[in-house]
Amino acid sequence: MRLDVNGLRAFYATPLGATTRRVVGRSVHGFLGSVSGLRVLGIGYATPYLAPVHCIAERTLAFMPASQGVVNWPGSGRSCTALTDPTMMPLPEAAIDRVILVHALESVESPTELLQEVWRTLTPGGRMVLVVPNRRGIWARREATPFGHGQPYSRSQLGRLMRDTLFSPEGWAETLYMPPVRSRVLLRTGPIWEACGTTLAMPFAGLHVIDATKQLYRPIAVAQVRRSRRLAPARVLVPAPAPG
Repeated sequence: MRLDVNGLRAFYATPLGATTRRVVGRSVHGFLGSVSGLRVLGIGYATPYLAPVHCIAERTLAFMPASQGVVNWPGSGRSCTALTDPTMMPLPEAAIDRVILVHALESVESPTELLQEVWRTLTPGGRMVLVVPNRRGIWARREATPFGHGQPYSRSQLGRLMRDTLFSPEGWAETLYMPPVRSRVLLRTGPIWEACGTTLAMPFAGLHVIDATKQLYRPIAVAQVRRSRRLAPARVLVPAPAPG
């Protein structure tokens, strides 16, 4: 089950949602780097993290799945959002330089098909920043936040999924160590939670944030040929002598 677009928008309008956007956005944009002159695509509900990108990138798009719904974004000017099937996006091959997936992978029926479609639309050497709930974290167990809906993932599961879809992880971060509560007093301690969790490498972070590069070729395993220790002579068929 996934939240609809109204629930997602309502969450990010709360103090907890604003803190989440700041904390997660720090990791997302740290991996994304400079996007000047690049084409950037957000999939799922990525608009809270696209605002710093929109004014710099050559083009910014935000695709939202039909099961979630779509809202107009940005608030002024031409809309950059569209309602699409994320496994069959209306884009040609190698059309996008950077892809950000938020509230996307954990909610689709076929994660493999989603990442295969991302691979198709990325340019050679293009990069994907993936935000996914951590199955060991508290956030994946709280339905009061959007990250408590859908399928959370472990690090090993994500590693296998990216290998199967020809992505190479270049950077990996865990974030959202603070508990998902709406107390304003506790929200002020968010930076302390993040600093302690990152420094001590605690395993209960709320989210995985992965920076992955598109691979162009699939590695092929070469089977080792075993040679016989003894070379046996070839058999020659000799006709039997005629009866006398």
